[in-house]
Amino acid sequence: MIYHLVTEKEYLQSIGDQSYAPASLGRDGFVHCALEVSVTAVANDYYANVADRLLLLQIVPEKLKAQTKYETAKPGAGAGTAHKTTSPVFPHVFGPIDNCAVSGVGVLRKGEAGYVWPQEFAPLGDYLRGKTRAATPPK
Repeated sequence: MIYHLVTEKEYLQSIGDQSYAPASLGRDGFVHCALEVSVTAVANDYYANVADRLLLLQIVPEKLKAQTKYETAKPGAGAGTAHKTTSPVFPHVFGPIDNCAVSGVGVLRKGEAGYVWPQEFAPLGDYLRGKTRAATPPK
């Protein structure tokens, strides 16, 4: 399994019928992902000051059409570096994330020491149906 962190707002704006293509794909040429051991460190390094809900996409790499390469992390300017101590390499997906490869969507919550692993992962369809219901005003 590999994982991708994204704010809920960006995810809902970037997902299509077949795939999800974040802004980083166009900017960096790949989608940044992490191994389980690195997820909370990446969240704390890059999303510490984000107010929006932070989602964690659980991805089955064998179901991706795009190539996945495991490469050394190169932290962005101003980002923390704690995640570099968790793994020597990080998965980079060189194309959009196919929706069929997303086996679950979890929510990372902030604890006293930073982000904590999601309590559960919802199937993508269930997550999206819940968001659709929440966005539809009652009649």
